[in-house]
Amino acid sequence: MKIENRFLKYVSFDTQSNEASTQSPSTAKQLNLADFLKEEMQILGFKDIERNEYGIVYGRIPGNTDTKGDVIGFISHMDTSPDAPGHDIHPQVIHDYDGSIITINKEKGMVLDPEFETPLLNKVHHDLITTDGNTLLGADDKAGIAIIMTMAEYLYRHPKFKHHDIVVAFTPDEEVGRGVEHFDIDRFGADYAYTVDGGPIDEIAYENFNAYKAEVIITGKSYHPGAAKGKMVNAITLGRYFDALLGEHDRPEYTSDYEGFIHLHNMSGDVSSCHLSYIIREHDEEKMEVLLNRMNRAAEYLNETYGDVIEITFTKQYENMKSVIEQYPEVVDQVSEAMLDVGLTPKASPIRGGTDGAILSLKGLPTPNLGTGGYNYHGPYEYCDLTEMKKAVELLLAILRNNTRNIY
Repeated sequence: MKIENRFLKYVSFDTQSNEASTQSPSTAKQLNLADFLKEEMQILGFKDIERNEYGIVYGRIPGNTDTKGDVIGFISHMDTSPDAPGHDIHPQVIHDYDGSIITINKEKGMVLDPEFETPLLNKVHHDLITTDGNTLLGADDKAGIAIIMTMAEYLYRHPKFKHHDIVVAFTPDEEVGRGVEHFDIDRFGADYAYTVDGGPIDEIAYENFNAYKAEVIITGKSYHPGAAKGKMVNAITLGRYFDALLGEHDRPEYTSDYEGFIHLHNMSGDVSSCHLSYIIREHDEEKMEVLLNRMNRAAEYLNETYGDVIEITFTKQYENMKSVIEQYPEVVDQVSEAMLDVGLTPKASPIRGGTDGAILSLKGLPTPNLGTGGYNYHGPYEYCDLTEMKKAVELLLAILRNNTRNIY
């Protein structure tokens, strides 16, 4: 199957995860894609295939060499973000992109303009897939799944390509921070792994944010507005005050590269009670403490002023995997070597987010992140580069080839 058709099939599955759910997986519909992938693995000659009760799909491609070598793992996640609609996706395929402005949705005036969407400047003559402006696309991370499975099909159809054992896993719920909550590293069986879940395919990422979430509950006092003077404490107003006290510039819209942020992504409530949900991200642990302390000081100020009206609950989500990956430089070096082999110039870039690999690395399985050719994740401006996806398949094969020093 062509990688384009494979990807379009995968995005036809609605696999949106749900942060509010306590089930695993958080949405049952993710199992539909999991079962489809299990069947596809069977067709492509995988062994030890399993789709477990939590929706994780495991499989192994048996090695065909006489020597023992590294067992390399590849991982992608099946779910899509809750941040934008993930059902009834209608992808638009653009073959041989000419470098002009791409109209995503004419009625809504939605376009991808190379003047602002600068990655498009390097995509002339590439094949692209966009949304129709009403949903996300699902390249995060179905592009990664398509790359891994296209690699698997290549190996199935080219049995003379020598490689050691390869293990593959597809996880649910990565977008809500629970992708490897039930991941069995011993069952997986890799010496090290790569998540295929990034952006540009010439990037290898082994630094990510330290991550916390914060739930802020503000309790107000409700009175009839006609008789509220000196009595009413408006929880919504205090919510606005609290957010303003955090400062203007440590927010996602003003930060890049290694700069951290405090992001208010949901606010709801009424006069009596207001709920604010934040995510806090920072590569450096000491700078993270600064951001957390800033939130605590803002809460203390409002409590001193209005009398115990605000409560914050912090939850640690994941850590920076850099300290682990630095102990295994060969895991990064072999990717750089493979990139050069397939005509890419490797570069290391910090992840402004997290991956399943960050959690797995801290649990003892070194797992840096590789790109997929996907861009503008989690919203209707998302698109993917099919030409880069094809090159990513070449990259995975080159990693395997160099692991066995086989010429194919």
